[in-house]
Amino acid sequence: MTIRLNRCLAALAVALTAALPASPAEPEYFVPVHRLPGIGIDRQALTGETLARRTEAMIQSQTFGIMREPMAAQGAERIYSSGLQRLFRDAERKSGFPASVLQAMAYLESWGVSNAESPAGPRGILQIAEATGRRMGLRIEYATRHRVTKTKTAARNKHGKLVYRTVRHKETYTAMVRDDRLKPDKAIPAAALYLAGMEQRYGGRDWAIWAYHCGEGCVADFRAMAKSITGLDDPPASVAKVFFGCNPAWNRDLCEAIHAQMDRDYSPTYWFRVMRAEQLLRMYREDPAEFRDLAAEYRYPVSPALRAPDRLSVWLKPQDLIHDGGDPIRNEERSKLAIAPDDPEFLGYRVDAYGLPQGDRADDNWRVKARPSTIGTLAYIAFETRRLYAALRPGEAFAPLEATALVIPKAEGGAAEGGRGARTMDHASGQVFDLAVSGLPPGEWECLQFVLDDLGWSGALGFVEEPPGKQTMHIGCSPSSRDFFAQVFVEAQAAVRDRRAAPAAPVAH
Repeated sequence: MTIRLNRCLAALAVALTAALPASPAEPEYFVPVHRLPGIGIDRQALTGETLARRTEAMIQSQTFGIMREPMAAQGAERIYSSGLQRLFRDAERKSGFPASVLQAMAYLESWGVSNAESPAGPRGILQIAEATGRRMGLRIEYATRHRVTKTKTAARNKHGKLVYRTVRHKETYTAMVRDDRLKPDKAIPAAALYLAGMEQRYGGRDWAIWAYHCGEGCVADFRAMAKSITGLDDPPASVAKVFFGCNPAWNRDLCEAIHAQMDRDYSPTYWFRVMRAEQLLRMYREDPAEFRDLAAEYRYPVSPALRAPDRLSVWLKPQDLIHDGGDPIRNEERSKLAIAPDDPEFLGYRVDAYGLPQGDRADDNWRVKARPSTIGTLAYIAFETRRLYAALRPGEAFAPLEATALVIPKAEGGAAEGGRGARTMDHASGQVFDLAVSGLPPGEWECLQFVLDDLGWSGALGFVEEPPGKQTMHIGCSPSSRDFFAQVFVEAQAAVRDRRAAPAAPVAH
């Protein structure tokens, strides 16, 4: 039986955890021993093993984007219908392109709906653009048609009375009379041959899949850029190697090009999505019950008929919202909340919690508490952001990140909702925190964005920008990474304690 996704991700988080010894020149700020390799600035030293782990983590992280869709289960059923299965197998025999990959692409593009249409123009089970369809040899034909329209115009007769007359107009227009993109028996084999040709031309199936989504010109630009970067094209670069081959301080042009394509249509992640869709379809075939359980796990609990808006909306369950008021949080001896260590210059963050008087750090104040994994996530984000910023802007001071909310009881969350965004009630779980980002220096904001994305692509993090437009980041770690970040919290707590216990350096006279 296929391992359930949450167990798979938990195992992956353990595999990604690297116990790294401190280097002789460690900076004077908190550096966790347990780290996720290849994140942020560490992309510059990716080994083949670390790249493989990051690639698999990226593939697994695509589960949310696929399974949050209400059509996910129906789409799998449709893809495995007998008629489509025959077409996929025949296409593989004629082209050599794997049927399982073509199925995954059809699953993502249309959920197996043969007459699907995109407002942007692509049509059919594989969402083929018109120009691409013609290159594939598909027939897309138009014919000239005529129609008569009638309009009424006002005029005065010979007696001066206003009357209305009907005027007929003959119009000429063009109508599509044949579109093979809407015929799976035409579109599937044509797409398979097209993809097989691109795979041969580019020397890699991953590049062919990316080109299918992004366009051949787009991929040509990225391949040319990779060839100009030392190390990326030796051996020839894969899509994963190019995707992880940059950060804001290293191969910046490549980083900006990937960011631009992500803003346009997320095409740099398309190959990873196809690989995950292939795995999910295999799960559906081999163990339908496990697939259904996974679909239920990612269903939006607020409204199952709608797609979940973000990862946090499926990671946080109703039973997590357990903290009802300040006094129970403060007084409950068995509370699972912990106090956030306070040393902004050392840890790279400060807690300016909602409703907390400036400087009020009493240990019984629930506003500086959260789950250990939540505080560890905050500390880890600050660590990765600060060292990336140090490489991007060497010598410039790092402004500690401002955590504006940790736990908020349900009793206060409802009252504060109008002023703090739609996700305020999430804080009753103790599993999320907010960062105020509107005042961050531009370079630091760029590094924070990159680190959040990078941790998200590793499957460790979910975040929402509220409101959209660089104001507040609402952040929580994944259930499978909570043990890892709880360990980071323990390290941060111990580091601050040891730092305070250390004797002061003698003053020179």
